[in-house]
Amino acid sequence: MASAGRDFLGVGWKFPVQVDGRGRIATASYEQRVAESIHLILGTARGERVMLPEFGCGLHDLVFAPNTTTTRGRVAQAVRQALVEREPRIDVLSVQVDDAPGEPNLLLIRVDYRVRTNNAAGNVVYPFFLQEGG
Repeated sequence: MASAGRDFLGVGWKFPVQVDGRGRIATASYEQRVAESIHLILGTARGERVMLPEFGCGLHDLVFAPNTTTTRGRVAQAVRQALVEREPRIDVLSVQVDDAPGEPNLLLIRVDYRVRTNNAAGNVVYPFFLQEGG
């Protein structure tokens, strides 16, 4: 049973959409829903949704950029901006962008956040490829 403080976090379809063991659409609740929302925002390019052209993250404008400190800074800025604009349930505490060992075209984006309604801390690591994987 949900507490009133967690109701704000929501319940909805699991992302990506899945079917549960009973043949129904699987759902995600509360903190899991927030983490999935972060993945959805970061995985959507701005302009990709016709009815919501501002939804998403400018991260995709950086595909094919060189793996440099400047690019990693731009990635962090795009991620922070998108989450501040599109995810009102959290406070973004930090965004850290690191290279993946042995993968020169892969950046690992770590987002540390706090859920506003209950101060629960969370983090998400989102993989971002600067170039098509090979």
